[in-house]
This record gives sequence, structure tokens and C-alpha cells, in this order.
Amino acid sequence: MFRSPINSVILHDSVDVAQMFKRSFPIKYHEPLFRPPAEADSLIFQITYGCSWNKCAFCEMYTTKHFSVRKEEEVLNEIREASSIFPDTRRIFLADGNPMVLSPDKLIRVLHAIQQSFPKAKRISTYALPGDLRSKTVEELEELKNAGLKTLYVGIESGDDEVLKMNNKSETFDSTVEGLQKAKEAGMKLSLMILNGLGGLNYSRQHAENTARLVNIIQPELLSSLVLSFPFGKSHFRSRFQGNYVSMEIMNLLREMQIFISNTQLQNTIFRSDHASNYLVLNGVLGKDKQLMLDDLERALHDPKKAGLRPEWMRGL
Repeated sequence: MFRSPINSVILHDSVDVAQMFKRSFPIKYHEPLFRPPAEADSLIFQITYGCSWNKCAFCEMYTTKHFSVRKEEEVLNEIREASSIFPDTRRIFLADGNPMVLSPDKLIRVLHAIQQSFPKAKRISTYALPGDLRSKTVEELEELKNAGLKTLYVGIESGDDEVLKMNNKSETFDSTVEGLQKAKEAGMKLSLMILNGLGGLNYSRQHAENTARLVNIIQPELLSSLVLSFPFGKSHFRSRFQGNYVSMEIMNLLREMQIFISNTQLQNTIFRSDHASNYLVLNGVLGKDKQLMLDDLERALHDPKKAGLRPEWMRGL
């Protein structure tokens, strides 16, 4: 069974299958390769390499790559060749960091090629930056959606302008809302990601409150929370963070999440904090499960030893 790449690793059922598959696989990935957890079974095509911004203080995903756009004919050939091996593919993910930076015309040609080569495909998704969405009209986004691009994963990280600026995010509260509202108006499904602890202890409350304010406006279909991590150490992050970053302990992170959820006014948003970086797993729908999540947080804050918090060795970072 084909499993798409997880970070820079392709998983297979056995070593023998892996060797055979490597010889016949028509797609040559430029690693590292990332995709959202929900796209574990999706076939991945790299339309671009790296991230066109690639300057966020917290992100190390594409620091080993220079952003570039792949040759269109090369991508179209890969799509055609892959269809002969995976004709029953139903889900496709377009990588790397933000293929939505491309022009609508170029994206449409790729989407049409996917539709022709994979008639059973039900969903195509990709990462996007709010700026990518602002640069397109609602009509252009509607055309992309009608061509099969139905789901966008957007790392908004925070709704607080000060925290965004200190992390060199290239977005503001208003610019993020503008881009996301365009996608919503076009009928696209939004999966938003936020970063618990992004501003450190000094900016924790405003980060939580303003992030809740932003998602309240957007009412995304999906929302996930990750915890700020330090793959190259805290000193490396501090050298990129444009402010005074004060570390947060587990209880500080849980209190920040408590403030965030308390301030949400969401109607029917699926919320997950089950990424490997999270200490406390929360799953449910905001708002009907809001109080249940707040109760779980209160219990964890009151008696962390009984809360089933994920130990460091299990966080998979």
C-alpha cells in the first residue's frame, strides 16, 4: 500500500517493497518533504520547492532549500506517469510550502492535468499563505476550487500583530483576515494552524486573546494547535525572534490554551491539539465541546500528574 512521505521519509510495507517501489516510482522528491497529518494517505506532487517567504523565526522546515518554481512540463509529466501506477488515487496534496504563490493560470493547468489523469480524485489540497490568497480575486479562487482545489492549510500562527512582527511572519491580523475571507467567499475549506507559546510568557495573553478574535471572524472548518518547538535550540530561536522571548513551562502553555479556548466563539469548528508537539491532547468541536475542553485544561492545571500529559520522549520532535 502506498503511503505518502512523512517529513522526508517514505514509508512502505517492507524493505523489499521499498526497493522495488523506489525503482519504479515516477516522482522524484526534493527533500525534506512536509505535509499535514491529515494528508498521510495523499499522493504528493511538488509544484514548487521550499517557501517563497521562508523568514519566520519559528520555522525551520525549508531553511535548507531555496524557493523555486518547478518546470511546468516536468510536473505535468509526473502527474501523467503517476496515474498509471496509482489510478485509484482519491486524495492529492500539492507541495512544498505555498504553491498558491503561483499564478491562477499555472495552477489551473496543473489541476486540470490532475483531473484528467486521476478521475477518481475527490480532493486536492495545499498549503497557502494569506498573502497568496490576497493576491488573487475571489473569482480566481472560485475557479481553482471548481478545478478541484478544495482545501487550504494555512498556518496563521497568531492573531496578535506584535507577536507576528517579532516572528517576522509577513502578515498582520488584518492581512490574514482579508486573505482567509477571500478563500471562504470562494467556497474553499480552511484548515488553520496556530502555535501555542509563540510569543513566550511576556506576550502569552495577548497572543491567545487576539488569535481567538481572528478565528472567531473566520469560523474555519478545521483548526489545530501545535506547540512552539526548538529543533535547533532556544538560543537559535532567540537569535531570530525580534523581541524578548521568555520561555514557557508546560503549565504556562496550558494556561495560554485555556485563555484561547475561553475566548473562542466558534460555531462548528473541528479542533485538534493532538500533534506530537502538544502536551495535552484535545479533540472536539468548538463550540459544542468548548466546556469539555476547558474542563480538561482545568484538571490538567490543577493536577498535572493525573492529566495524562504527553512526556517529552513521546513528543516526537
